[in-house]
Amino acid sequence: MIINIVAGGPENLLPDLNKFTGENVIWVGVDRGVFHLIQRNIKPMIAFGDFDSVTTEELTAIESQVNEMKKFKPEKDETDTELALEWALEQNPERIQLFGGTGGRLDHLFANVQLLVNPLIKGYPTSIYLIDRQNVLTVKGPGHYTIEKKSSEKYISFVPVTINVTNLTLEGFKFPLKDRHIFLGSTLCISNELIDDHGTFSFSEGILIVIRSHD
Repeated sequence: MIINIVAGGPENLLPDLNKFTGENVIWVGVDRGVFHLIQRNIKPMIAFGDFDSVTTEELTAIESQVNEMKKFKPEKDETDTELALEWALEQNPERIQLFGGTGGRLDHLFANVQLLVNPLIKGYPTSIYLIDRQNVLTVKGPGHYTIEKKSSEKYISFVPVTINVTNLTLEGFKFPLKDRHIFLGSTLCISNELIDDHGTFSFSEGILIVIRSHD
């Protein structure tokens, strides 16, 4: 099962959501993201939000289309997106894909990037992917990973989340590394590229954001 969550970020940064549909896919809307889904004739199974970013007419349209709505007051500890992600993680999906989580306010962007770390912290096996028209972000803990070459996501960057990332090794890349120590704030691993059909990356300590992008 894959859970796709559409948040209320700028609509112009959304990819073609119809490319992410399928039999084993559940759609979730967050605040104005619910309206984005309805406009594309995609019916979310559940909606989360305080819905302070939609008009009265848009809210009426949302309520007529969505059977289950989780409404919250604007004054709360968690963002609407975090509440939706917590629900999604409890469903134990294969993966979660978050759309509409980039652009606009920087505080929302940084909060959403940090939310990618939650499965690692809470012990869930599920990975979260933050996706827009130009980028795919996810977070990885220590381990050995294979990564596939994609012409649509030519550039691959590795950004430390923790103070230190140790023994980072990149193989099959234009700029390989061997057992390299990377510290928080380093730009050493920005804008790398695969030279083979597949590459690998591994590290022994820390947390990395893995970003795949195109110009």
